[in-house]
Amino acid sequence: MDTTRAPAVNLAERKRQLVRDELTQAAVHLLANKGFEETTVDQIAAAVGMSRRTFSRYFESKEDVIVHMLAGAGTQLCAELRARPADESPAVALRHALSVFTAMMAGDPAKTRTLTRLILDTPALLARFLERQTHWQDEMTTILAERTGLAPEADLWPRLAAGVALTAFNASLRRWSEGGSVDMDELVDEAFTAVAPTLDLAIGAN
Repeated sequence: MDTTRAPAVNLAERKRQLVRDELTQAAVHLLANKGFEETTVDQIAAAVGMSRRTFSRYFESKEDVIVHMLAGAGTQLCAELRARPADESPAVALRHALSVFTAMMAGDPAKTRTLTRLILDTPALLARFLERQTHWQDEMTTILAERTGLAPEADLWPRLAAGVALTAFNASLRRWSEGGSVDMDELVDEAFTAVAPTLDLAIGAN
């Protein structure tokens, strides 16, 4: 049995992930400062010292770079939701899980707001963003079903709760992207104050 193959494969994948992350950081910087149409794949590749051909080994397009970033955030969101205490209400658990995103925004609000506005205002990026959210909703539905003992394929409430939580987040995100001194955490708290009774009633009533 070849005991060196698995570590070698893992090392190769870690290296690929590091390159993907480096390309993502470069793309975010360029897109936030130059705009979507003005940023080219060649510019993103050049920013990390690689050719367009090498870039194509990791991503098919500049849209895919953003999707990679969103996929990572979605993975963290679902991991946080799964890790919440079992006795926590659905609304509280979902709100804490979404803190993954609000924490990212707090790190560099100006840059993140610019990138958020870019995603929301660029049809190609918005379509990919919403596409990723359907994947998040599927996994969130499964996690909520497990937390409440419901069957996701037979019961409406887990999927409804996941969808309501993401809609509340999206409404807050749109408002936050418009600028001003408004705080994203405060907006999400406000949104969840409005929807929490529905979330908890929908799950708890079953």
